[in-house]
Amino acid sequence: MVARVRKLTEAQLTLRLEERLAERTRIARELHDTLLQSFQGLMLHFQTVHDALPPGQAKDSLEKALKRADQAIVEGREAIQNLRSSTTVTNELAQALTALGEELASPRDRERGSRKFSVFLEGRPRDLHPILRDDIYRIAREALRNAFLHAHATKIEVEITYSERLLRLRIRDDGKGIDQKLLHAGRDGHWGLPGMRERAQQIGAKLDIWSELGAGTEVELRIPSSIAYGTSPNTVILDEPGNRKEVADER
Repeated sequence: MVARVRKLTEAQLTLRLEERLAERTRIARELHDTLLQSFQGLMLHFQTVHDALPPGQAKDSLEKALKRADQAIVEGREAIQNLRSSTTVTNELAQALTALGEELASPRDRERGSRKFSVFLEGRPRDLHPILRDDIYRIAREALRNAFLHAHATKIEVEITYSERLLRLRIRDDGKGIDQKLLHAGRDGHWGLPGMRERAQQIGAKLDIWSELGAGTEVELRIPSSIAYGTSPNTVILDEPGNRKEVADER
């Protein structure tokens, strides 16, 4: 009976993921066909007015406004593209999060090597549902943004485990930590931590965040394998770049 209920729950979650993907695609199509096209039509009218104006302050001001509007349309197209496709360019979380860490690192970090960032992979990467993968990536992105931009950490580690029982993501840093009130209640007007918890709940995952002032922060996301992927083969451990070894999965 328990197994039957679990299978029903997993089937319902899969259905919700498919519905979210279909809805995201529908919204992207509507935005492209209505709002974005309307903005482009308005831009043509404003451009006609700009061309008819004599040289002067009004024409210069309108030209600046047109440039900002052009940039807004470009950003709108990018947002629509993100809705229609995955936010990650690869299905392998390790590669996506490595690229994200390199993007978040400041030029000073890269130049001086003052902050160590490492990604460790255990297990053979599995294909994930696009919605599931994107939500995992967004949770990880928020955790890494906090570590890179706010924690003043000198060491940030990401650990991704593909085991038979679950997919586990851990992100830890040795930074200044998070005040317990903010950790549980969040900060007014800031939705980073609540957003992480909401995304985890939507995909049937368990999210734990541990932190103490002066002792760093650890974020752990766990997703049952029955939701994340099928049965796992032998485990591949990546302990250093380019150093891979296979061992039997005993989980």
